[in-house]
Amino acid sequence: MRKPELDAILSGMIESYDGISDLIFAVGRPLQVESQGVLRPVRTQPNIPALTAYQIEQIALTIVGDDRRLISDLLCSGSCDCGYGLSDQVRFRVNIFRQRGNWAIVMRRLQTEMPTIASLNLPTIFDDVVNQKNGLVLVTGATGSGKTTTLAAVLNELNMTKAVHIVTLEDPIEFVHKHKKATFNQRELGTDFDSYPSGLRAALRQAPKVILVGEMRDRETVEIALTAAETGHLVLSTIHTIDAGQSINRIIGMFPRDMEKQLRPRLAETLRYVVSQRLAPREGGGRTLLLELMGSNLRTREAIMLGEGENRDFYDIITDSVSFGWVTFDQSICRAYDAGLISEETALLYATRKGVVQRNIDQIKKQRGVAVEMSTGLRLDTPSAAPGDSPRPKKGIFGF
Repeated sequence: MRKPELDAILSGMIESYDGISDLIFAVGRPLQVESQGVLRPVRTQPNIPALTAYQIEQIALTIVGDDRRLISDLLCSGSCDCGYGLSDQVRFRVNIFRQRGNWAIVMRRLQTEMPTIASLNLPTIFDDVVNQKNGLVLVTGATGSGKTTTLAAVLNELNMTKAVHIVTLEDPIEFVHKHKKATFNQRELGTDFDSYPSGLRAALRQAPKVILVGEMRDRETVEIALTAAETGHLVLSTIHTIDAGQSINRIIGMFPRDMEKQLRPRLAETLRYVVSQRLAPREGGGRTLLLELMGSNLRTREAIMLGEGENRDFYDIITDSVSFGWVTFDQSICRAYDAGLISEETALLYATRKGVVQRNIDQIKKQRGVAVEMSTGLRLDTPSAAPGDSPRPKKGIFGF
């Protein structure tokens, strides 16, 4: 298959539905796209009811081209990551992998428009994230939860407001930052450096003020990142964890127990923020961003140094720190439900502590005058406010 033929197929796929995030090629399935979080088949002329192993292999070879590193990764490790440009306007992050003896391909469509803190409607606490002079800021969440987009918005804000040198280590480069106030040097894994640890070591000799590490994948990367944060750099990175507490435990779990005593104080002193993300289905279509935000104070540093325990639970620490702009997923979920962005079913599905969220949803329903079904099976009907009555205040429902 030649590149123009593949480009024609990809063009048809991205124009088939609105809100497409991924293109998926799997043996025995038709061409598929993920639109608004749902897989949908794509009809072509002539129609392809089921892709064959040979067809997917041809697509994979066209994407990889003559790149020896990608071919080696594919044959030796069973998968490879790379970028692919359809045109100047459309770029993809590609993963080619082997499954049950055949190749499969997932192509993540990358945004072309540079996101901003304002365009993403991120909370004002991100202004403080941008103003950090040093330390470690983690953005966590599952694959496809928007971590890269959030970090791009933070870097864009730095680019517009700070005259600093920024070095990024990415796999692959997704958002290309133009020089504004800041000077950007963006390096891609495999092309510009061979591993995150070696790229991070080199970055320390490149006089940056801000370093972006695409992902904390191993102990060596974490250790060098902590060193960078301790020596006056602001280090931004991602981890595939579901919340702030698990992010701390994941980092500590990368190290052997005999190193834990030295690691915990270092992490406690360097960590500035943990931003955890989930994308939930929005009422009426699309997805909405749910955030958990945890900063650094005496209680979080104590919990990191001593471990979670009675009165040292990260969830409770965040709940008690609403005045600082911190928020748990459950509080974020309840806000989204109260604003009509998500359904009750979605709220409970994405909740960390379902009992807490259910009680808060019941409170919202009572304020709205909606019948609430109690655990006994009885229903409590709360009348709506009469015309002319003052509306009931909402403050205090979730503790914020």
